[in-house]
This record gives sequence, C-alpha cells and structure tokens, in this order.
Amino acid sequence: MSEAKEKKPADDFLAEEAKEEAAQALPYTLDIPEDEIWTYRIDGLQAPRVGKPVKNYRRKKITVVVILLVAIGLAIFFSLRAVHSETYQYKTLEDGTVELVKFSNPGSFTALTLDYADGDSSRPITQVHEFAFNCDEKLTEITIGKTVTDIAPTSFYSCWALQKITVAQDNPAFCDIDGVLYTKDCSRLICYPIDHDQYLREKCGYTDLKDDEGKPITELWGPTDAYDDAFYAQYNKEVRTYVVVPGVKTLGATALNYANITDLYLPEGLREIETMALFKCTSLENIYTYTAKDGAVSAVSDVSDALSNVRASLPDGLETIGSDAFTGDQALTYLYLPASLKTIGHHALWETCYKESGEIKGLCHICAELDEETFRAQVAAGDQWRPTIDSGLLPKSVAVEYGAQRQA
Repeated sequence: MSEAKEKKPADDFLAEEAKEEAAQALPYTLDIPEDEIWTYRIDGLQAPRVGKPVKNYRRKKITVVVILLVAIGLAIFFSLRAVHSETYQYKTLEDGTVELVKFSNPGSFTALTLDYADGDSSRPITQVHEFAFNCDEKLTEITIGKTVTDIAPTSFYSCWALQKITVAQDNPAFCDIDGVLYTKDCSRLICYPIDHDQYLREKCGYTDLKDDEGKPITELWGPTDAYDDAFYAQYNKEVRTYVVVPGVKTLGATALNYANITDLYLPEGLREIETMALFKCTSLENIYTYTAKDGAVSAVSDVSDALSNVRASLPDGLETIGSDAFTGDQALTYLYLPASLKTIGHHALWETCYKESGEIKGLCHICAELDEETFRAQVAAGDQWRPTIDSGLLPKSVAVEYGAQRQA
C-alpha cells in the first residue's frame, strides 16, 4: 500500500531548511575591478547610465515643473477662496441679488466698496445685514455702490476706525453729506462714522497738534498752554460740532453711537430719536435746535452763517426718544423735553449722571414743557428712563422740573 512507503523523518526536513537559511545568510560580494565600478554590468540588469543623458530628459523636466506650478497655483487659488469665504459672507435673495451678511476683516482692509459679490456683475449686493461690520477696527472708508438699496440701521455699529462713508451718485436710496450717511431724501440720518472727527481734523488742517511738551497728540480735550480758549473753541466748531441737515425726521438706531462731538444741532421737524442713536457720546456737552436760513447745511462750518432761531436742547415736534438713546452721555448737563413728546424708551438717559469727589455731575437738570399730570398721562415712559443718583443708601432718579420754560 502507498501508506507503507517510507517517509522522511521531520528532523531531516528541519535540518535541510536550517542549512538553506545559513547559506542565504552568507555575505555575497562581487569582485568588480576599480576602473569598472561605474560601468560594470550585471547580467539581467540594465546597464548603468552614469555620464549618459536620460531619454526625453528635457520633456520630463518640463512636465515636472508644469505639474509643480499647477499644484502651487491650485493651492494658492483654494487658499484665497477659503480666506475670501471667511472674509465675506453672502446670502442669495429670492430675486437673485445678494445680501452682505457679515464682513470679517483679515486685518488688511482699510477701504471697501459694496457693489458686486466677488466682483461678479451678475450678483449685485442690494442689502447689508444688521451688524455686518460689527466692531471692525481697521476700515476707515466704506463706499456704497449704486446697487445697494437696503442697509440695516445697525450695520456699522462700533466700527471704531471708520472715518467716512461715501455713496455713488447714482444710488437711488442713499447719499452722503461730507462722509455721513443719509437716505436719499435726507429724511433719516443712518450713520455718523465713529472716527469722523479724524477725517475732519485732516480736512481742517489740525494734523500737527502737540501737547505742552511739544509731543504729537491726536486729540485736543481742552485749552492748554499751547492752545488757548479761542483756539479750542474754533477747533470744536470745525471738528467736534455736527449739524444734522434740514429735513431729517429720524436719527436712526445707533446713528451717532460713540461719536466724538461736543455740540449737536438738530433741525426743527425732527420726529424720532431711535434706540441708541446717541449712545455713549461721552463728549457731547450741548444739544441745540435750529431752523435753516437757506436750505441744506453742507458742513459744520456753516453753523454761524446758515442757522437761525437756535435754541437749547430738543426740538418742538419731537415725539419719540428710543431706549438707551442718550445712555452714557455724561457731558450733558441740560435736557428739555418738548410738549410734543409721546414715548420715552427704557433707560433712555441711563448713566448720564456720575459722582466725582462727592459731587453729582452730568445730566442733573431735566426740564419738561408739560405739567406733571399731563406728562404722566400723555407720555409712555419705559423703565428707569431717567438717570439715577447714588445717594449713599438707595439710588434715586433725577427729578424732572415739570411745566418749565426752555432755556435760552
């Protein structure tokens, strides 16, 4: 039977495998003459190409270079697209136009034009979302192109470096007057840029201000040895005075937030001061009402020439003061509330008083044309609309002088 055939012992197999492994482990060397070291050919292998040109070398080199350039180009393209998409956030609207939802400054933008998304004329920007430029610290100038027809009131809130907003002349909805943004019909003030005074300093020639030691300064906060009262008054008139143009019915929400102005002129006919319209205007000392002599006022330098019937504080005909409208305006000392007033928002005059060396300062003098009974019946006033005084025990609201006459 085949099973009877004699088999090789397992030990013999293992012994043979060990011999083969030992043989393979022995070093193998080639005895190559020294003068043939770079040209020696082993049977079955391609001959060395030392000193010989590679076939199609130039074509291969060009191919490698092209591939590298394409790869680098694609990397840059997609990197830029990624940065661009992070910088601009758009939303396509139902009519095919675009809303700018958010602008995130990478740090290099100081000027910006709003017209077409990604420069594509088939994607016009028609709307700017609320807080689209919120807290930007680099933009100094924004240009509104002809396509933009809707700007949310808070679009430019807290744009700390913004000096001016310019508008294309053929824009149907908006215009600018010396860098301040209005609706086309000048019925609403939309945005007085926070750093507009810097623009006015350059425009009016106040670019070389120095302190009493001769060191450069960017702002003049009061008369000094170097600049007397007359100089400081003229400086404030040209740089820190603003005349809201005639015809304006509304100071929009956050319209003058953080503005560095000392004197504000409001036109007769103003009906509404919206939420936070004058929020944290900490330098604002005086508010005046005026009537224009001859049409529109083009610049603050026209104050003495173009205004008539100038009176202290808010205009007759004003109906609404929005929430937090004057919050933080601690340089104000007087406010007159006309009989036309119907609504005062919550915290409208919040934090306009403060204590210094035990003395209460700020807006401690509030007058109302209406008597107290009529005022309470007619005016819908929100919570804590008046400023409070820290009396040492419990804070108390500043008293209102009812039935008062307007100061001269």
